[in-house]
Amino acid sequence: MPNTDSSPVRKRPAAKADPPTGTGNPNKKRARSPAANGERSRSRSQSPPRKRPAARAVPSGDNAKRKRVHENRQERRSRSRTPPRKRPGANAAISAAAREEARQRRQEREREDEQRAAAAAAARGVHDVVRQHYNAVPERGREWRKTDSKIKGLRSFNNWVKSTLIQRFSPNDGGDRREGILVLDIGCGKGGDLMKWSSAPQRVDLYVAADPAEVSIQQARDRYREMSRKPPRGRKLFHAEFSVKDCFGEWMGDIPIIQEVGIDPNVGPGGGASKFATSGFDVVSMMFCMHYAFENEEKARMMLKNVSGALKKGGRFLGVIPNSDVLSQKVEEHHKKNSTSGKDEPQDNDSDDNWDPEKTLDEPAPAKAQEDGEVEDSGFEWGNSIYRVKFPGKTPKDGVFRPPFGWKYFYFLEEAVEEVPEYVVPWEAFRALAEDYNLELQYRKPFPEVWEESRHTPEFSELAERMRVQERGSGRLLVSEEEMNASAFYHAFCFYKV
Repeated sequence: MPNTDSSPVRKRPAAKADPPTGTGNPNKKRARSPAANGERSRSRSQSPPRKRPAARAVPSGDNAKRKRVHENRQERRSRSRTPPRKRPGANAAISAAAREEARQRRQEREREDEQRAAAAAAARGVHDVVRQHYNAVPERGREWRKTDSKIKGLRSFNNWVKSTLIQRFSPNDGGDRREGILVLDIGCGKGGDLMKWSSAPQRVDLYVAADPAEVSIQQARDRYREMSRKPPRGRKLFHAEFSVKDCFGEWMGDIPIIQEVGIDPNVGPGGGASKFATSGFDVVSMMFCMHYAFENEEKARMMLKNVSGALKKGGRFLGVIPNSDVLSQKVEEHHKKNSTSGKDEPQDNDSDDNWDPEKTLDEPAPAKAQEDGEVEDSGFEWGNSIYRVKFPGKTPKDGVFRPPFGWKYFYFLEEAVEEVPEYVVPWEAFRALAEDYNLELQYRKPFPEVWEESRHTPEFSELAERMRVQERGSGRLLVSEEEMNASAFYHAFCFYKV
């Protein structure tokens, strides 16, 4: 019957014929010996190597696709490999003139970078030095300051002067004193005046403190938390906020709580009426720190803009700074003592009285002024065992500091200040500058005069006894002569915002 299946018949491969060994039926299977059977079983147990099956025939379209995939793979591999670098030909050689031009451009960029760095450092001035110094001053605690400090009498006296200033000038004039006041403490340090403000005659509702030393700010926060655990007897402790801020080099209007209270950005020369004129703080306090602002005119003006901008109309600006009258007197005495001729050399008619605060002071630094023998090269110092003031170089022979910015000296105070650079604040120049920012002087007294005028007042006499400035009952002064001499370096002031 014919095969109707269309599939081709697969033939089994013919078995390999064994060589004939004799006669007989060729299709009959040959008997194998047991040994031969054993060899066959062993050979079957060892699998022969498997051959890879022959590749199937692939349609031409698939071949083209595989070829493209292979070519793409090869291209990616070639891209990932770094091509061999070829040496430039003669036409690509850089000329000596081009190399020199590139070198000059590089040097010019380096000089510009150095100038920018120097300008930034000059803008910062002594800010970082002062900040690092006060960050490093340890907090020894109130008990140590009362018992073991070598200058405990001076500490008590200085705190008494600040307290009298707060007691006299922090309350609002007229109006209802039952309302709380808002206080901004610039240069608050470690929060040493927190207790003084908690005892102010008019209740403080808000106390905002700012200082460039971050460690000091943290210590002030810690002191406030401790006070919160034991608030003053009979009085609720005010709300306080603390900020790390350079109040002489930066505008304070970006501090949220100050924005909330209100600060006038238009205050100062050329400024007009502002919506913030009726808002702001009742008191701005600046104790023992304003002299750092007189490094240059820009910082002095920024300081006054922050103070006046933060004050509401009728607000008070309280402060304590080194007395420029003392500095001028010491400088003048020094030059007279060391004069070889015994006569004062002629001086020009320039003085603080005719200095124009509206004029931008782009004159050379005082250390370079040597006209008419006005400035002498050698520095000098004075003081006693607990404090020292040192001018490192040139000072004016007549004791008049002009222009009124940048006159550096170094101040040392036992246990407190280690040769930190400070700047003279010429009083009359400062007063004239403050008028540009609507600040009118109401009070100014050197520390010795503050003591003499207030020690017999019952209120302040009792305060002096509580603060261990004078002995209770006898009235004997508990401050040493050297400590009183050191305190005479300072004076206190109060301005009103008009």
